[in-house]
Amino acid sequence: MKTWLPDLSRSNGPRYMAIADVIEMDLKSGKLLVGDRLPPQRELAKRLSIDFTTVARGYVEAQKRGLVATHVGRGTFVTGGPEKERRGFVSQAAQDSRRTSVVDFSMNMPPEPDDPDLLARMQEGLSSVATNMIPLLRYQGFGGAGMDKEAAASWLSRRGLVPSQERIFVTPGAHPALLAIFGLLAKPGEMVLSENITYPGMRSIAAQLRLNLTGLPMDEEGIIPAAFAELCKTGKPKALYLNPTLQNPMTLTIPEKRREEICAVARKYHVPIVEDDAYGFIPLHGPAPLAAMAPDLTWHIGGLAKCIGAGLRLAYVVVPDTKAAWPFASAMRASNVMASPLSAALATRWIEDGTADSILRFIRTEAAARQALVAEVLPAGCYKSDPISFNIWLPLTNGWTRSTFGTQMRASGIGVVASDAFTVDGVAEEAVRVCLGGPIRRETLKGALEFMGHTIEGSPEMAGTFF
Repeated sequence: MKTWLPDLSRSNGPRYMAIADVIEMDLKSGKLLVGDRLPPQRELAKRLSIDFTTVARGYVEAQKRGLVATHVGRGTFVTGGPEKERRGFVSQAAQDSRRTSVVDFSMNMPPEPDDPDLLARMQEGLSSVATNMIPLLRYQGFGGAGMDKEAAASWLSRRGLVPSQERIFVTPGAHPALLAIFGLLAKPGEMVLSENITYPGMRSIAAQLRLNLTGLPMDEEGIIPAAFAELCKTGKPKALYLNPTLQNPMTLTIPEKRREEICAVARKYHVPIVEDDAYGFIPLHGPAPLAAMAPDLTWHIGGLAKCIGAGLRLAYVVVPDTKAAWPFASAMRASNVMASPLSAALATRWIEDGTADSILRFIRTEAAARQALVAEVLPAGCYKSDPISFNIWLPLTNGWTRSTFGTQMRASGIGVVASDAFTVDGVAEEAVRVCLGGPIRRETLKGALEFMGHTIEGSPEMAGTFF
């Protein structure tokens, strides 16, 4: 905000302290707003006729107070009031119970942030975006504004992807992107391959497009390359869908060597890969995406639902080449017009100011803590999971069926989904996916897990029907 010029006479402290004092005063009075950019340090020093180091110390002091944040190459931005005030703002914010009670327990949800400082930063980002409310309510061209694509490129680079902006699209969620991609790759009746136990959304999309979705056999490392190759010879599939990292619902991650083998088969038989990387950002050091190994074959979908928040309804899609860009944009525009500019602006703000990274760190830490609770409560070996997955896969024993177990757990506060939703071919096994995330807190989760542990050790005949 280059027009801002502090009146240092309003503070009795040293000049560098006065700069921080006036920033705080002007923030309280409304002269400065959250999201405003302060003048470059050298420029402000020149306008105030003081040393550059004095201004630099003033900005550092303001940052210590939580008033501003400095980003290399972008400048210094107003972020809010002192820590105590920001904590108060979060804790006193009125919440509409009609909103807070809405939740879909059939979805695999990440843990929800509850740290006051993080929540304050998230709200500050929303306040900053609101200053551009009217422009963000306009129709915009499909694929995202330039700054949103820059943020998408920065975010995707964390997964080792460096595509040109012409290949990046900001879309209204992974599900619409998958619908458009498979609408381009296959016609009704044609074969598309996936894991035999796979994401339910893929099954719904295949049914809607009337595709012949065929499940591939799996082991502990994912789909079996030899089985993939055999179906490529006999079935001539039009595409392969994979959820390769913390796969929903089995929680497995395809290791690098297996990924290379899958890419080799796909290349040999010219089969496009559709990589649903919903959980790819969760592991701190996960395997490289398939799109990094075979960029010319792979449609990469980097959804934000699991690593930032499902309510944003955003996914960053990387198409295999520039030739695929126009038909994809055309297909998406026909059904969705555009991603919400408001959501895109908020995601961009959070990525640029580091809030998105903080949310991601929280999710990693909390997911690990919840998996530790599972390991503490449930018998070892009775379930499948990853140390940082949001869910477990629970095969049922002792006469429990997936329907009776789901009924028993209905009032527990955690989402339990039967294996039918995930099974592509054959008879669904007696198993359920148990979600550990969402609005539930650790204490409640532990109680629900203890009830679950007690339930699976007994039989349906011995169990009660209330949690």
